[in-house]
Amino acid sequence: MRKPELAAAIAEKADLTKEQANRVLNAVLESITNALHEKQDVTLVGFGTFVGRHRGARIGKNPQTGEPVKIKASNTVAFKPGKALKESVNP
Repeated sequence: MRKPELAAAIAEKADLTKEQANRVLNAVLESITNALHEKQDVTLVGFGTFVGRHRGARIGKNPQTGEPVKIKASNTVAFKPGKALKESVNP
């Protein structure tokens, strides 16, 4: 499911126009992004938790040549599914 399809589903279930649902979805995604940018975890009870993680610098390998390559440190986001989501996916 892509973002426009998700907005359409929200519009149908919440009795909103597609434009209103799109604004709501954008506001939610922006809020999650801002919280993660500020080093805060985002927990949606029953759905899951978005957690910011730091990856340290490391040495990797170029798959074509086999040469060692330095990989810079970076920040990334992990998602830990909640109990209800796990149970709905694995009944």
